[in-house]
Amino acid sequence: MTEATPTRILLADDHHLVRRGVRLILDSEPDLTVVAEAGDGAEAIEAARRHRPDLAILDIAMPRLTGLQAARELSRSQPDLRILMLTMYDNEQYFFEALAAGASGYVLKSVADRDLVEACRATMRGEPFLYPGAVNALVRNYLDRLREGQSPPARAITDREEEILKLVAEGHTSQEIADILVISVKTVERHRANLLQKLGLKDRLELTRYAIRVGLIEP
Repeated sequence: MTEATPTRILLADDHHLVRRGVRLILDSEPDLTVVAEAGDGAEAIEAARRHRPDLAILDIAMPRLTGLQAARELSRSQPDLRILMLTMYDNEQYFFEALAAGASGYVLKSVADRDLVEACRATMRGEPFLYPGAVNALVRNYLDRLREGQSPPARAITDREEEILKLVAEGHTSQEIADILVISVKTVERHRANLLQKLGLKDRLELTRYAIRVGLIEP
């Protein structure tokens, strides 16, 4: 009898030691194998294109593109790819955004050694996986919203504005942001002005504080 092919996994986290530890957990299982690693969301998207994994495990807070941003892009470009979010944030809003971005599961780093392997297997079976303490309350809340015709809480800003907010908070100049996103400096400045107006903020410092608060960058 032929053994089943192991699930091929892309692992994305900006901390090398975290990736190393998670990889040890996954590679010790006969049905799971890490075929690619990435240090930020943009690298994760490129690695997924190159290696065509079955499952992507994405940290939420990463440079350049967050795990949520990467998940949205991967869901669009590779709809058959399963996605798990691995995070330190025990946060209801992140959970809803992760589901909206196309993730099938949400695992806390603090218990990854206990939950991650089963989360991978559940996701590949087409089942959702959430850290146990959140399952009943969060799933019930989400399903109730859908039954009542409501949507998860709306995002205040667009995907492009979120990209620019993140890059501004990371300290990039308007010219650098324009070069990274292949748009004009004028377009960058217009998006930044829209961000300040939408969020009711005054300057780059307040944008940076907001980006930290919503998990786009780490403090």
